[in-house]
Amino acid sequence: MSETDEPYRFRASLRRASKLPVWADVLLRLSLAFFLIFVVIIIHWFDRAGLKDNHDGVISFLDVVYFTMISVTTTGFGDIAPISDRSRFIEAVIVTPVRIAVIFIFVGTAYNFVIKRSWEKWRMKRIQENLTGHIVALGFGTSGSEAVHELIERGTDPKTIVVVDCDQERLTVAEELGCNVLCGDATRDDTLNDVRITQACSVIISAGRDDTSILMVLTVRHLAPHVPISVVVRAGDNELLARQAGATTVINPVSFTGLLLASSCHGQHIAEYLADLASVSGRVMMQERPVKPDEVGSRLRDLDDGMGVRLYRQGTAFGFWETEAQSLQAGDILVQIVPVGTG
Repeated sequence: MSETDEPYRFRASLRRASKLPVWADVLLRLSLAFFLIFVVIIIHWFDRAGLKDNHDGVISFLDVVYFTMISVTTTGFGDIAPISDRSRFIEAVIVTPVRIAVIFIFVGTAYNFVIKRSWEKWRMKRIQENLTGHIVALGFGTSGSEAVHELIERGTDPKTIVVVDCDQERLTVAEELGCNVLCGDATRDDTLNDVRITQACSVIISAGRDDTSILMVLTVRHLAPHVPISVVVRAGDNELLARQAGATTVINPVSFTGLLLASSCHGQHIAEYLADLASVSGRVMMQERPVKPDEVGSRLRDLDDGMGVRLYRQGTAFGFWETEAQSLQAGDILVQIVPVGTG
């Protein structure tokens, strides 16, 4: 799901997800703990002269193993104790750090594989219960992150945005924005069901690869037949495929950039104004809304809250200069230009 461009922001650290299965990770941790215990047993065996057995006075290998285990686990019954200065020094300088390391290994293993997983599962369930009417962003590379930032700038509550990506670094950035995040493959049904795709109000897809984006569109449309889907594709011949896959809106950033470049040849301010319309950081912005009851019968150009530029009637677009735009009808969808802060 990653894009070839850099995401909105990276952390300085470089890391990669572990490829080890869970059982191998647990085995590796336990092997390290028992290796440290074995090292302490060897040290105690060679220093057994400094130990005293209050039971029979003889330190056998079994006594060394026993003393090591009760020492590492901090049980300490007192039946075997270090009596020489060297033995006490070994206990303080070598055994104590090993004891702390072993405790951290076991506690860390229990946290990662029991406590943390249970907590995350419970937390995810609570978040899912409140997910309805939310926006799902599949992909958080350059385009996806910019879209999420723009949504937040336009007043969308980050808690109503769910970001899905396979890159933990990008998810960290999205989480810092206040968004809900899920690390997973958005082409799989299970991942989309986890973010309650059927309850979403809108889905934006920017996977970085057209084939992956189109596959995501197919998967979303299969699970949620009526949710609006906006997708980014970069090859012009893939735009039709994206629409056939079920995308509501197909955006080609390469074509849009070309339009801006061409517009700049006919006036230095045209491209600036188009960019102004597209961003909430400008002075004006585009807004789409249904016609109001008190506007039925009036002209598109006579809207009180903005400049009407286009209407959609039964799926057909009409400009403000056309005859159909001279009398608004119930059910029309209006596209207008409004000052920022009034939309």
